[in-house]
Amino acid sequence: MQREEKQLDAALEALLQRINDLKTSIRTLLFRLENEYASLSWPSFLDSYAVISGQMNTLLKVMKNDKTPLLRNLIVLPLVLSPNPDEELKQATEGRVVAFSHDITPDMLRTKPDPDVEQRQNQFEQRASQVPPETAQKQINALNKVVNHVLEQITHSREDWENEATVRAAAAQTCVMADTHTLIAAVGLGKNLKTLPIAAPAQPGPGRAQAGPAPGKTTSTIKTTIKAASQVHPYNR
Repeated sequence: MQREEKQLDAALEALLQRINDLKTSIRTLLFRLENEYASLSWPSFLDSYAVISGQMNTLLKVMKNDKTPLLRNLIVLPLVLSPNPDEELKQATEGRVVAFSHDITPDMLRTKPDPDVEQRQNQFEQRASQVPPETAQKQINALNKVVNHVLEQITHSREDWENEATVRAAAAQTCVMADTHTLIAAVGLGKNLKTLPIAAPAQPGPGRAQAGPAPGKTTSTIKTTIKAASQVHPYNR
């Protein structure tokens, strides 16, 4: 009897550890969906979902392990029912259950669905049993056809995305990003540009006055050659 109790304690400890890992992953994913939905990408969501799926499989493996006793053969009985708050119970349930009272005990120890849920499930099963087998088979075939078509579209789209990503990764780089950023900063913000010295104006001849630049303006040092309009263009016929 003592050996069975030790096996049960070890199995429950392993199950609780896997369940806590699963709860943490689900809580993290829900937090990201609520607070990081603007920056959350689809591949990142699939990675989180894959982690949760793997943890579910691990939990099922622990439950199907030979060392894990059959939990369905065990019975849980409440030892004490009290409306007074229980701090240990509150901490164990993360604040969801404050007291193990008469009102909450049937829901916590229920081994069957809620009566309303069970009644609706029975109604659905009765409606499903009234459908003729031939009609049901036709509906199943039609649904499988739609699902297979959608699956093919998703598979083709995924292959196209992977091929495009591979081509982009293998393509030779035709520019240096550091130089591109430097050029953009120079054109847009004038960063790292050198100021050219202003040439001194020529002295005017005797009897001639030269107007200086207006206050606040600088003299341009760019020389422009203006060709006469009468010059013949080499491409004119």
